Amino acid sequence: MEKGDQIELDVTGVAHGGVFVAREPEGRVVFVADAIPGERVRARITEVKKSFARAETVDVLDASPDRVPHVWPAVAGGEQPGGADLGHIALPRQRELKAQVLREAFAKFADLEIDAPVLGPEAVLGGDHPDVAATRDGLRYRTRISLHVDDRGRIGPFAPRSHRVVEVGDHPLATPEIAEVAVALRSAPEGRVDLVQPADGGIRTLRRPARRPGDRAPREEPEVVVEAVADREFQVDAGGFWQVHRAAAELLTGAVRRGLGPLDSDAWNLDLYGGVGLFAATLGELAEGARLTTVESSQRASLHAEQNLADFGAEALDLRVEHFLTQLSNQASLLDREMLTRGVALLDPPRSGAGRDVVEGLADLGPSRVAYIACDPVALARDVGTFRGLGYELESLQAFDIFPQSHHVEAVAVLTR
Repeated sequence: MEKGDQIELDVTGVAHGGVFVAREPEGRVVFVADAIPGERVRARITEVKKSFARAETVDVLDASPDRVPHVWPAVAGGEQPGGADLGHIALPRQRELKAQVLREAFAKFADLEIDAPVLGPEAVLGGDHPDVAATRDGLRYRTRISLHVDDRGRIGPFAPRSHRVVEVGDHPLATPEIAEVAVALRSAPEGRVDLVQPADGGIRTLRRPARRPGDRAPREEPEVVVEAVADREFQVDAGGFWQVHRAAAELLTGAVRRGLGPLDSDAWNLDLYGGVGLFAATLGELAEGARLTTVESSQRASLHAEQNLADFGAEALDLRVEHFLTQLSNQASLLDREMLTRGVALLDPPRSGAGRDVVEGLADLGPSRVAYIACDPVALARDVGTFRGLGYELESLQAFDIFPQSHHVEAVAVLTR
C-alpha cells in the first residue's frame, strides 16, 4: 500500500480527531476521513506509516443511514473546507460518536468505565433559550471565526489538515452577521483575519498580517469588548479568548455550579488558566467571602480578570500555572495549606491538557475537589488518570456539544480527594 492508492474499506469505529477506523486486507489500521462506522467506502491513501495509514473517502459504496448532505458543501473542484469534520453525519449520531470517543479515552487512559452522554445546549438550557433556538441544528453558533489569506490574496478557511486556503460562499457555522461580513471580504494582507461578535452584536474585524523575520510586533492598544453571562459582564480584548458558541459560557458555568454546589466560605479557591475570570466568578458566587485566586499567563487577560472580579476581592496573577504552583508550594504557610485543603481548584487548560507536572503540583496542595474543564477527551482522560494515581477519584462528568459539526467535545469533570 502506497500513498495515492485507492482501496475499499469497511469502517468499524471512530477515533479521536474526527477520523474513523478501518483495516486494510493485511491488517494495518487505516484512519479514514469523511466516513461513518458501518459504511463501506473507497478511500485514497494520503499517508503511510509503519503501523497505520491515513486515507480520505472518495466514494461511499454502502452508506450509513446517518449520512446527510455535508453542512458545508464542497467548492469548485470538490475541495472541502475544514472545521466541520463531522458535517456529513446527522447531529444525534455525531453526539453518540463523541460520547464513544470519551468512553474509550477514559477506559484507556484513566482505567475508568464512564457513561456520559454528550448533550446539546438545548438539553440543558431549553429549546426556547435565545442562544439555543437559533442553533438547534448545529449551525450558526460561532461568535468567532478565523479566516486565512494566502499569498495570492485568497480569503477563506483552510482545507482539512492543510494550510491551503479554500474560498467559500458561506460560513454555516458562524452567526449570520459574521457570515455576511466574511463573504463580503475582498482584500486583506497575507496572514489571518479574525471576525468577532461580542454581546453588543457588532462585528469586529481583526486583521493579523503575516510577520516576517525581523518585523516588529504592532503596539496598538487592543479594543476591549464586553461579554455577558446572565447578569454579569466581563471585559475581554476583542481578540482575546472567549467561548465561541453563543450559549457556551452560560452552559459551562452552569455545569460547574451543578458539579460543585455550595462551597466553604472559609477556604482558599484557585482558578487556574483563568482567562478573564469567567469560572472564577462562578467560584466567587459559590463561596461568598472565600479567598479566591485566578492565574493566567496572558497579562492582558489577567488585567481584565482583576476588574471583572473586583466585587469578590479576587487576586488575579499574571503567571504560568506551573510557576504559580511551585511558588505556592514553597511559600504557603500552614494556615494557607489548611485553607487550600478546604477549597477547590478549577482548571481550564489549553487543548493539550494540564499535564503531569501541573497535576502533581496541584495534588500536592491537596484541594478537597478539582473541577476540570476540557475540550480534548484524551488530554482530560490522561490527566484524570494522573489525578487518580495521586489520591483523587472522579465524582461526576458532564459532556456538551458546543462545537457541532466538528469532532471537539467539551467536558466538565469533578474529582474528589
